[in-house]
Amino acid sequence: MHPESSLTEGTLDDAVSVFVELRPRLFGIAYRVLGSTVEAEDVVQEVWLRWQKTDRSAVVSPAAFLSTATTRLAINVAQSARVRRETYIGPWLPEPIDTSSDPEAGAQRAEALELALLLVLEKLTPTERAAYVLREAFDYAYADIAGMLQLSLVNVRKIVSRARRHLMAEQRENVDVTEHRRLLEAFVSAARTGDIASLEALLTPDAVSLSDGNGMRGAARVPVLGRARVANLSTAYPRFWGAVEVRPVEANGRSGVMLYRDGRPSIFMTIAASREGIRRVMWVFNPSKITAYFNSRSRYATAPGA
Repeated sequence: MHPESSLTEGTLDDAVSVFVELRPRLFGIAYRVLGSTVEAEDVVQEVWLRWQKTDRSAVVSPAAFLSTATTRLAINVAQSARVRRETYIGPWLPEPIDTSSDPEAGAQRAEALELALLLVLEKLTPTERAAYVLREAFDYAYADIAGMLQLSLVNVRKIVSRARRHLMAEQRENVDVTEHRRLLEAFVSAARTGDIASLEALLTPDAVSLSDGNGMRGAARVPVLGRARVANLSTAYPRFWGAVEVRPVEANGRSGVMLYRDGRPSIFMTIAASREGIRRVMWVFNPSKITAYFNSRSRYATAPGA
């Protein structure tokens, strides 16, 4: 083998090794900014292609280079995704991911990962979202975030502070993982048996049910508001509880359930809850999002380009 060929292969092996090590973090950044596993994987794949073509000998910090490329590309994709989601039929929910093997989804902290919070993050601009995610989930220094986003240090501090205030106004104090699981199990049990009174006791007065089906038959196309209406919907929804098998799953660091009909996964469901009770019930009917959940289980098992 020619010496230059051997050197090139060795250099590429190093590039692969670095990328594989950082890939969970890159996915975690892109997923939190986009709320979509499919779009996040596309971003990570594009960053891998760029990494191959980069003069890596000139890169001082591969981690900084790859994180910056991922963040900027995710912001660009988020801006176009916002336009696409305007044509989405009915409520849009983030794609759930399986976090059983990676509770923080590539981050230093599991911040900005729960489905309900990702949904609230959608109200921020993509740049605001990225700044918040980089700071709160990945603990980047403000100066590093400023460089990644090409903004002034003062501006980044203001953006993160504003995002925190916005999210605090939207989010009440969440229950811990154990209480969340207990409330979810109690909700599913009451819904399956048609126990309206028990369901209402679990829900907050301003509870809302969101069904993501993109126009699928059987999925509510508008948010269902109020304790009584959410309770009534949940007993009939999905129709014929007796015909489905309920399996517990973990998604976005919290408990959820996957409902199987005729042996096939058809609906994902989880809740968001505070000390006052369950405030949000989230149903994912969209088949592509159900598929994305199962695909996310093997996210770290594949090599770049696979």
